[in-house]
Amino acid sequence: MKDEFNASKPIYFQLAERINRQIVRNELHAGDKLLSVREMAVQSGVNPNTVQRTYSELERMGIVETRRGQGTFVTENVDVLTNLRETMKEEYISNFVNDMKELGFSEDEMMAGLTDYFYAANEKRGEQE
Repeated sequence: MKDEFNASKPIYFQLAERINRQIVRNELHAGDKLLSVREMAVQSGVNPNTVQRTYSELERMGIVETRRGQGTFVTENVDVLTNLRETMKEEYISNFVNDMKELGFSEDEMMAGLTDYFYAANEKRGEQE
Protein backbone atom coordinates (compact mmCIF):
# COMPACT_ATOMS: atom_id res chain seq x y z
CA MET A 1 0.00 0.00 0.00
CA LYS A 2 1.55 3.27 -1.11
CA ASP A 3 1.36 6.33 1.12
CA GLU A 4 0.02 9.73 0.12
CA PHE A 5 2.50 12.59 0.33
CA ASN A 6 2.14 16.36 0.29
CA ALA A 7 3.89 17.84 -2.75
CA SER A 8 4.89 20.96 -0.80
CA LYS A 9 7.34 19.13 1.51
CA PRO A 10 10.17 16.71 0.71
CA ILE A 11 9.10 13.08 1.10
CA TYR A 12 12.03 12.23 3.39
CA PHE A 13 10.88 15.02 5.73
CA GLN A 14 7.30 13.71 5.73
CA LEU A 15 8.53 10.20 6.53
CA ALA A 16 10.61 11.58 9.41
CA GLU A 17 7.59 13.48 10.74
CA ARG A 18 5.52 10.30 10.54
CA ILE A 19 8.11 8.32 12.52
CA ASN A 20 8.36 11.12 15.09
CA ARG A 21 4.57 11.09 15.53
CA GLN A 22 4.65 7.30 15.99
CA ILE A 23 7.25 7.74 18.73
CA VAL A 24 5.30 10.51 20.48
CA ARG A 25 2.08 8.44 20.29
CA ASN A 26 3.97 5.47 21.79
CA GLU A 27 3.40 3.34 18.72
CA LEU A 28 7.20 3.10 18.58
CA HIS A 29 9.08 2.81 21.87
CA ALA A 30 12.65 3.39 22.97
CA GLY A 31 14.79 0.58 21.57
CA ASP A 32 12.23 -0.54 18.95
CA LYS A 33 13.64 -1.57 15.60
CA LEU A 34 12.42 0.37 12.56
CA LEU A 35 11.62 -1.37 9.31
CA SER A 36 14.62 -1.98 7.10
CA VAL A 37 15.26 0.66 4.45
CA ARG A 38 13.99 -1.71 1.78
CA GLU A 39 10.86 -2.69 3.75
CA MET A 40 10.01 0.94 4.52
CA ALA A 41 10.53 1.89 0.86
CA VAL A 42 8.16 -0.85 -0.35
CA GLN A 43 5.57 -0.08 2.35
CA SER A 44 5.68 3.67 1.63
CA GLY A 45 6.02 3.38 -2.14
CA VAL A 46 9.19 5.48 -2.27
CA ASN A 47 12.77 5.04 -3.42
CA PRO A 48 15.07 3.33 -0.88
CA ASN A 49 17.41 6.34 -1.13
CA THR A 50 14.58 8.49 0.24
CA VAL A 51 14.16 6.19 3.23
CA GLN A 52 17.92 6.17 3.78
CA ARG A 53 17.88 9.96 3.84
CA THR A 54 15.00 9.87 6.33
CA TYR A 55 16.89 7.52 8.65
CA SER A 56 20.08 9.58 8.30
CA GLU A 57 18.22 12.76 9.23
CA LEU A 58 16.62 11.08 12.25
CA GLU A 59 20.01 9.74 13.28
CA ARG A 60 21.54 13.22 12.94
CA MET A 61 18.81 14.47 15.29
CA GLY A 62 19.60 11.68 17.78
CA ILE A 63 16.13 10.15 17.52
CA VAL A 64 17.32 6.86 16.04
CA GLU A 65 20.60 5.00 15.97
CA THR A 66 21.92 2.60 13.40
CA ARG A 67 23.61 -0.55 14.65
CA ARG A 68 25.88 -2.07 12.06
CA GLY A 69 24.45 -5.34 10.79
CA GLN A 70 21.34 -5.06 12.99
CA GLY A 71 19.32 -2.14 11.65
CA THR A 72 17.97 1.18 12.82
CA PHE A 73 16.48 1.56 16.29
CA VAL A 74 14.62 4.25 18.22
CA THR A 75 17.06 5.78 20.68
CA GLU A 76 16.91 4.65 24.28
CA ASN A 77 17.91 8.13 25.46
CA VAL A 78 14.83 9.23 27.41
CA ASP A 79 15.95 12.88 27.38
CA VAL A 80 15.96 12.93 23.55
CA LEU A 81 12.49 11.36 23.40
CA THR A 82 11.12 13.74 26.05
CA ASN A 83 12.58 16.67 24.12
CA LEU A 84 11.00 15.37 20.89
CA ARG A 85 7.60 15.19 22.60
CA GLU A 86 7.89 18.73 24.00
CA THR A 87 9.17 20.14 20.71
CA MET A 88 6.29 18.60 18.77
CA LYS A 89 3.77 19.86 21.34
CA GLU A 90 5.14 23.40 21.07
CA GLU A 91 5.15 23.21 17.26
CA TYR A 92 1.53 22.05 17.05
CA ILE A 93 0.38 24.67 19.57
CA SER A 94 2.30 27.39 17.74
CA ASN A 95 0.74 26.38 14.41
CA PHE A 96 -2.74 26.35 15.98
CA VAL A 97 -2.28 29.78 17.58
CA ASN A 98 -0.84 31.31 14.41
CA ASP A 99 -3.70 29.90 12.31
CA MET A 100 -6.27 31.26 14.77
CA LYS A 101 -4.58 34.69 14.83
CA GLU A 102 -4.64 34.75 11.01
CA LEU A 103 -8.39 34.16 11.24
CA GLY A 104 -8.66 37.14 13.58
CA PHE A 105 -9.25 35.40 16.92
CA SER A 106 -7.90 36.95 20.11
CA GLU A 107 -6.12 34.98 22.83
CA ASP A 108 -9.25 35.22 25.01
CA GLU A 109 -11.40 33.83 22.18
CA MET A 110 -8.94 30.98 21.64
CA MET A 111 -8.90 30.12 25.35
CA ALA A 112 -12.70 30.27 25.54
CA GLY A 113 -12.96 28.13 22.43
CA LEU A 114 -10.59 25.52 23.86
CA THR A 115 -12.45 25.50 27.17
CA ASP A 116 -15.76 25.01 25.35
CA TYR A 117 -14.24 22.31 23.14
CA PHE A 118 -12.86 20.29 26.07
CA TYR A 119 -16.05 20.76 28.08
CA ALA A 120 -18.16 19.44 25.17
CA ALA A 121 -15.74 16.55 24.58
CA ASN A 122 -15.90 15.56 28.26
CA GLU A 123 -19.69 15.79 28.22
CA LYS A 124 -19.84 13.57 25.16
CA ARG A 125 -17.47 11.08 26.74
CA GLY A 126 -19.62 11.00 29.90
CA GLU A 127 -22.73 10.23 27.81
CA GLN A 128 -20.97 7.29 26.16
CA GLU A 129 -20.06 5.61 29.43
